[in-house]
Amino acid sequence: MTSLAFPIAKTLEAALKPQTQAARTRAQAEAMAKGEVIEELAVDWLNVTEEEAAVYLQAANSEETPGQGYLQRYEDNEGKPVLAVTWWKIADPKAVKANAKKVAKVKPATEKPPVEDHTDDLYFRSGRTKPRRKRYIDPRQMDLFKKG
Repeated sequence: MTSLAFPIAKTLEAALKPQTQAARTRAQAEAMAKGEVIEELAVDWLNVTEEEAAVYLQAANSEETPGQGYLQRYEDNEGKPVLAVTWWKIADPKAVKANAKKVAKVKPATEKPPVEDHTDDLYFRSGRTKPRRKRYIDPRQMDLFKKG
């Protein structure tokens, strides 16, 4: 049995193509993406018909497909097939540049002195968190009465 490998693509449609490259780890995906940034390991849900589900699953399980285990079949509330597609999503270059600018503009956070915490004083003042229950004393016990 081979380990899981997920397709590397910019769109869900590209991830479903059989000739798409696949990688097991993020480091492997970044190496195969040739300089592009891997945004995330995305999971998308695809509503399909029974025939489409059979075609997608057959293509995903063929010998020529590098990805393994990236496609799972589920059913919705009405019993219709839904495919879960797990794939390495390549980030949009414009979004990467915008995030880089935002990171550069963010001011470093100044450290604030720690706030003194009095939680222990409130909850563990008496050594226990729950008040003790008083034992029930049965008045019919003979040892409760003083001797003469």
